[in-house]
Amino acid sequence: MLRTNSLLIKIGIPIAILTLGIFYYYFNPTSFAFTPQCPFHFLTGFHCPGCGSQRAFHEILHGNIWTGLKHNFLILLAFLVIGYKLYVSFINKSTSKKNNNLLHHNSTPWIILAIVLGFWILRNIPLEPFLILAP
Repeated sequence: MLRTNSLLIKIGIPIAILTLGIFYYYFNPTSFAFTPQCPFHFLTGFHCPGCGSQRAFHEILHGNIWTGLKHNFLILLAFLVIGYKLYVSFINKSTSKKNNNLLHHNSTPWIILAIVLGFWILRNIPLEPFLILAP
């Protein structure tokens, strides 16, 4: 049973990512009402750390990197973490020696949490230098 679950994860996650990628490539979240809207922004009027991620992902898939980042700069952190995780996974499979993974360090989740909370606060300040952080 454990082996079956592992195989499902190894096949299911890439299929889900590919399906979402195809979906966001062909459907612009600003043009279609069936894409999920942010409930936090709807209820409070403030931007959450994830606001603009769908639009950012759509723009990045179309090669508009800067436009995508302007929708949500935090998506860069997500890509860096995912890319690093894939890199470490690949390196550990290709060598017999296990490399240290920085994501498994005790302070890493706290650093990421501080970055996300800081981004969340700064993107809701309605002053000129911080307006670029709002989607």
